[in-house]
Amino acid sequence: MSVFDTLVERGLLQQLTHEDEIKEILATKRVAFYTGYDPTADSLHVGHYLSMMVMAHMQRAGHRPIVLIGGATAMIGDPSGKSDMRKMLTPEQIEYNGAQFKAQMSTLLDFSDGKAIVVNNADWILPLNYMQVLRDLGPHFSVNRMLAAECYKQRLEKGLTFLELNYMVMQAYDFLELNRKYDCVLQLGGDDQWSNILAGVDLIRKKERRQALGLTFTLLATSDGKKMGKTERGAVWLDVNKTSVHDFYQYWRNVADADVEKCLALLTFLPMTEVRRLGALRDQAINEAKKVLAYEVTKIVHGESEANQAAQAAEALFGGGGALDNVPTIYVTSAVVGKNIVDVLVENLVFASKGEARRMIAQGGLYIGENRHEDIDAIIASEAFVNSELLIRKGKKNYYRFVIKNS
Repeated sequence: MSVFDTLVERGLLQQLTHEDEIKEILATKRVAFYTGYDPTADSLHVGHYLSMMVMAHMQRAGHRPIVLIGGATAMIGDPSGKSDMRKMLTPEQIEYNGAQFKAQMSTLLDFSDGKAIVVNNADWILPLNYMQVLRDLGPHFSVNRMLAAECYKQRLEKGLTFLELNYMVMQAYDFLELNRKYDCVLQLGGDDQWSNILAGVDLIRKKERRQALGLTFTLLATSDGKKMGKTERGAVWLDVNKTSVHDFYQYWRNVADADVEKCLALLTFLPMTEVRRLGALRDQAINEAKKVLAYEVTKIVHGESEANQAAQAAEALFGGGGALDNVPTIYVTSAVVGKNIVDVLVENLVFASKGEARRMIAQGGLYIGENRHEDIDAIIASEAFVNSELLIRKGKKNYYRFVIKNS
């Protein structure tokens, strides 16, 4: 089976520039392809994870990934899907964030012996001369066509800056440069990048008279069209310091029943026969499929050992067995005894604010030990701790283990 067929079967493909050419080249040649990432944060999130899976499928089929870090374009900001202009970053921030990206991608991609490479578009964009850009690239871009692109429509309502208008030109130039230097013939990106990908394909075909192809993969969304990867605390990150392994595991353990089969297909390497079998489970049995999803994704991102620990913690909380040692643990001193419960929970980031904590208590969603907590003014009693430990449950499935550890 060609990797094209694999991507189609798993529901990853969204749009293609030249379908017949793409099918043929992926089936008959080993090609270099690229996906770009603007290093606007120091970690990737689960939305990026989907693109990493696409690259991994491609590499496993013998094709060569080029990971482009947008060191130059991050100084502009991609307007795609944004209603506001992005904050500009320093070169030091960009370099650090790019290094973090490569480390996280190494869980899925093999960078040894040049099997995959990382490049930074600052290397060729920053030295460009303005007049050179106007002369070489300007004639190939229609402003009318650019303004009609989906990626600019939202920003036009608030005011699109000339700075942002250049983003499409720079991304197209990236593809041109990679095509010249690495014989890169294919650009991959999320479906929100379609207009930018088309610009690069057109530029190479017009200017170089060479083959250039583009495809987009589906964006990670729920069955009702909402973007996945967000929680009440924010994005679900791949960095364990931003999203704990337990919280990462629980995010996938708690996906909606209707999304389980799709997530198994998009985000794991399980054979599609197994994906369809698990996706066909109904009612209480679907929880087994959710456990498999959570375990497989956590294993890929954080490793088998961490996935095993997260699964054991979940079993301890929801199944009556396993080890509570793997539940997220918050170490406190004995000084918490006698303090207001709301203050303690906010101070330790169980809740983002006192208002959020009070609302949860008013709704009956906070448990201390096995008992529902209903008093927002209550203090923490010493007897609440058993062997210096206290288990807090927020909502239906979010647990936190407080441990008194005096220095």
